[in-house]
Amino acid sequence: MESTEKIKEAGLKVTPQRKIIYEAMMQLHHATVEEIVAHIHNEGTDMTISTVYRVLDSFCKVNLLGVVVHPETGRIYYDITVREHAHMFSNQKIEDYEDSHLLEMVRNYLETNQDLSGKISKVQIQITINNV
Repeated sequence: MESTEKIKEAGLKVTPQRKIIYEAMMQLHHATVEEIVAHIHNEGTDMTISTVYRVLDSFCKVNLLGVVVHPETGRIYYDITVREHAHMFSNQKIEDYEDSHLLEMVRNYLETNQDLSGKISKVQIQITINNV
């Protein structure tokens, strides 16, 4: 789906800045704000970091982007994939890990053993790989 349509569907006004940032995230998938700014500048667009932060914040508020915190570095990454999924961390690299059975197993365990039936809105799993 085109970036313009995704932004409109999220209930936001389509601006050049929003379109540029969303298209950057479509290419990057997971990125820090610094990586997003560098990508935008490399594409020939000049945009302030404060504008990028404001746009990212608006995207997160309407669930157009998600936020992932690296478990070892604490760095914040924006994530283009907002559906329920896991992340695999290996050094500075982040990858989506798709395993619906794992997510369902965790959800079922928590609902059964922690009396959370119907209360869980989203399961997020982070897997860290030791590269020693």
